[in-house]
Amino acid sequence: MSVKLVEREVLSPLGDIETKKRNLNPFPDDFETVALLDNTKPGADVILEILKDSLGKRKFLDVKKPAGAPATSEQLKKAAHSDLAILALGDCGSCTSWIVLDAIRLEYMGTPTISICSDDFIPFARELASSHGLNDLRMLEVQHPIAGLSHDEIEDKSLKIIPALRYLLQIP
Repeated sequence: MSVKLVEREVLSPLGDIETKKRNLNPFPDDFETVALLDNTKPGADVILEILKDSLGKRKFLDVKKPAGAPATSEQLKKAAHSDLAILALGDCGSCTSWIVLDAIRLEYMGTPTISICSDDFIPFARELASSHGLNDLRMLEVQHPIAGLSHDEIEDKSLKIIPALRYLLQIP
């Protein structure tokens, strides 16, 4: 049996468009309330719990939304009642798209965000954010893959992004 492989040119779903550059909301000098927006992907809860533990004594708002779908207006409003929102997890195409788009919606609502995506999907996430005028949307890269790993393996990968999180938030 023989197989003929053919390379095909594929168009980017993002396209080239003119966008107005938008500024991100600055982090407050000190923050008390953090929204943790969990898209219920396997491992997202573990990552958010590890990051939560690294942020000390703050109030946390847990917001769960379905994977591969946008957050509802109610979910976004709940997350927007915080000083900062951390969104996880972008580790496939649709999940990464909705993490980034939800972060953009929260930024437009005035809430600074940090999105957690796997390193395999960060280039797409950055391109999507740029297509919406947010070239500098804050993202942290967790090592791909996450799905299918044990709690301890996800915890190990999550611990590696804490220094970057603390740096972004200017926490010593």
